[in-house]
Formats: sequence, structure tokens, C-alpha cells
Amino acid sequence: MRYRQSGFNLMEIVIAMAILTILVAVGLPPISVWASGLRVELAAGEISGVLHLARIYSVRNNVKVAVKFRTAADGVVSHALFADGDGDGVRNADIQGGIDPEIRGARRLAHLGKRVRFGFPAGRAPTDPGNSRRRLDRLHDPIRFNQSDLAVFNPRGTATPGTIYLTDGKRNLAAVRVNNRSGKISILYYDSDIEVWR
Repeated sequence: MRYRQSGFNLMEIVIAMAILTILVAVGLPPISVWASGLRVELAAGEISGVLHLARIYSVRNNVKVAVKFRTAADGVVSHALFADGDGDGVRNADIQGGIDPEIRGARRLAHLGKRVRFGFPAGRAPTDPGNSRRRLDRLHDPIRFNQSDLAVFNPRGTATPGTIYLTDGKRNLAAVRVNNRSGKISILYYDSDIEVWR
């Protein structure tokens, strides 16, 4: 009577491991690029949600409301909401002076920090989302609402126009934009290969 052994011999296992190693090596870069892009998308969605919250609060309470973002030394990003306390709009000087009160305390943003931050990827400056013939300047300033870093919403539904830029520091870039007339918030993503915002 003959016994048949089941299982794999050493050579089959070595060949299978080599094939698996090659497949993983080929598949990892696209997976890491996809994951990095997803992190930027999640961060952009979170920023958009904060801006929507400020807009709703402004309309419901008939007061100008601003969102202020802060980045700590360890990279943790938080936001707080402030209301106009003296009728001249929400201003940084009035926030520091206690004139424009904080109406919603600082809350940490879950998707911004070490892997996604305010800013731009290294390399060539991206095109301007508002004018594709121009390149963005002031790459040291990723939060742009006129000359301020405050996104201000009015009770009538309008807002200070501006853009917040988010990046993974490599190739992914998102722009969270606020329209002044409608207060509408939109998210655009930059395709660096063809230099187009979508």
C-alpha cells in the first residue's frame, strides 16, 4: 500500500512566497498613494463640515460668526467659533481683546495633524482654482480669507470669500472654498499631472 503525502514541498513554498512578495511590492505604492489621497479627502470633508456649522449658527442666531483654526506645535489642529461682539464683524484683534466672544470652544480636528496639514505640496506652485492661467503665490499662507485667516459667515447667508488649502505634503492637494454671495462651501482637488482643479 502506498501512502500519498499531502501538503507542499519546500520548493513550492519558496516559489509561492516569491510570487507573493512581488505582488505586494507592486501593489503597495498604489495603495499608499490611494490612502494618502483618502486622508486629504477626509480632512477636506471635516473642514467643510466645520464651515457649514458656522454658517448655520450665524443664520439661526442672527449674528456674524467666524471659524478660527489653530495648529499646535505638535501638529494637532483645532477650531473654535467666535461671534461678532461689537457690530464691526469678527476680527482677530477683537478676539484677542475679548470683544468677539468664543461661542464654541476649541475642538480638535480628527483628520488633520501629522499626515495632512494646511499647506501645499513641495514643488511647482499649483494653478489658482479661480483662474487656471495663474499660479498661486503666497504658498506660506494656506488659509486665505481676504487678508485674514478667519472664515466669517453673515446672518443673511453670505460670507467672506476664501480658500483653505490642505495637503499630505507629497502630491495630494485639496481646496475648501467659500463663496461670498451665497456662502456656499465647495471642495476641489488638484490633479498635479495635468494641473487642473476638479
